Amino acid sequence: MAKERGKYDYNFDGFVEKFEKSIYGSFKGEWRLKLIKEDLQALHDASVLDVWDAGCGLGQMSLWFAKAGHRVSANDISFKMLERAKRSFGEAGVEITTHKAPAQEVAASLPPQDLVLYHAVIEWTAKPLETLEIVARRVKKGGYLSLLFFNEHALVYRNVMQGSWRLGTILKNRWYGRGKRLTPPHPQSPETINAWLASQGFEVEVQTGIRVFHDYMSRSVLEETDMEELMALEYRYCRQPTYRNMGRYIHILAKRI
Repeated sequence: MAKERGKYDYNFDGFVEKFEKSIYGSFKGEWRLKLIKEDLQALHDASVLDVWDAGCGLGQMSLWFAKAGHRVSANDISFKMLERAKRSFGEAGVEITTHKAPAQEVAASLPPQDLVLYHAVIEWTAKPLETLEIVARRVKKGGYLSLLFFNEHALVYRNVMQGSWRLGTILKNRWYGRGKRLTPPHPQSPETINAWLASQGFEVEVQTGIRVFHDYMSRSVLEETDMEELMALEYRYCRQPTYRNMGRYIHILAKRI
């Protein structure tokens, strides 16, 4: 499986329950959604927009925008993920156009969008920037791209701090293949992403680091830490330069100019 991760766009059919419980149903997932929603609140509260959730996962963001009355399209290559998302949409009584297909394929059939959400997908694709370009083309002039990605800096820093066999994997630029964690094969640096956005005619309006301290702390340290104080510090520094570039994930909201 490790070898395949870097060669093909990754399908999470085998990890739906893990994502529901360990990621979306956890403190870390809740914090991620909180910060992303803050970054997108003005668009969420705007008049009706055409929104494409490219790689929607379990559909939380699609549902949030659809409940606000926006016209939402959503896709995922995972059948099981998309079925869970469609169930949530049905229970909420909202209409969302869904596609069981890769974003590269769906992009060809969609009209220009006011907002494209591309969250935690790029690092799992075989050709990250090529795929990003295809997705970003669907953003109309004056529209927005909401991009969330796994941060290469955070991956390097955390693994070096843990030492042992991890040092060799970092030196060889091998991000996955050992250990228990599901690590994406193509993490991105904020510098690379920001340079790419500028080259494609996008202007960054918001950049937020998600978990800029929490994920560097050991379990024993976290057990002795006042979480309210820690999250107050997370919130204080998450959008400040330097700190935001060390978040486990980075969220960027960019406007096509």
